[in-house]
Amino acid sequence: MGAALEIRNLHASVEDKPILRGVNLTVKQGEVHALMGPNGSGKSTLANVLLGHPAYQVTGGQIIFEGEDLLEMSPDERSRAGLFLAFQYPVSIPGVTLANFLRQAINARMKAKDPDSKGISIPEFRRLLRAKMDMLQMDHSFAGRYLNEGFSGGEKKRAEILQMATLEPRIAILDETDSGLDIDALRVVSEGVNKLRGPNLGVLVITHYQRILNYIQPQFVHVMMNGQIVESGGAELALHLEERGYDWIREKYSTPE
Repeated sequence: MGAALEIRNLHASVEDKPILRGVNLTVKQGEVHALMGPNGSGKSTLANVLLGHPAYQVTGGQIIFEGEDLLEMSPDERSRAGLFLAFQYPVSIPGVTLANFLRQAINARMKAKDPDSKGISIPEFRRLLRAKMDMLQMDHSFAGRYLNEGFSGGEKKRAEILQMATLEPRIAILDETDSGLDIDALRVVSEGVNKLRGPNLGVLVITHYQRILNYIQPQFVHVMMNGQIVESGGAELALHLEERGYDWIREKYSTPE
């Protein structure tokens, strides 16, 4: 059986303001889930909590990954365990090339497994990176550019997908990867994700809109409102939201003042 990310009755706050109010969700390797919901529903908070962002306080519940308690792990330990987060707004790091960044990330993982590891050799890393870039149809010159420095929105998101391809996580969380992308960039990024999906990768696509789900087709769709997952279904649920918006869900789950 593949790895599973299990979120159990998760509560979290930012600056003492409750955002997540009991989230329950399981994502397994080989599955593609979409998490949808209006702005402010807690989707990006969930992504940040899963990877251990220090600004968020977990006030209740559990996150279990491969039987281990993620809440006991630091962000880098969570990454090495097999979690990956593609950011909504990737930061630029002038002076650090994309290739150098990826090689250091691979070496950090190798050293964590074996403190005596010398890391990946430069020729071996070059072969690996070229193979991943070819798979994603990326120009090799991309690797020599400073990480996200001067990148377009589409290039930043493609760089995130290249990181995902190179690090080969078990579960990848895409936090509104579609935000700020035109239709061509969205298609290119989605094709990259589709090339990586398979039995060894579970994907949680966090999105506000249906359009990315036309390309990355999920098996499971969940809707978040007020910090909870209130509806779950198949791909047809996303189409229903596209047609009717979120108002019907608001009406269904609104609580009288």
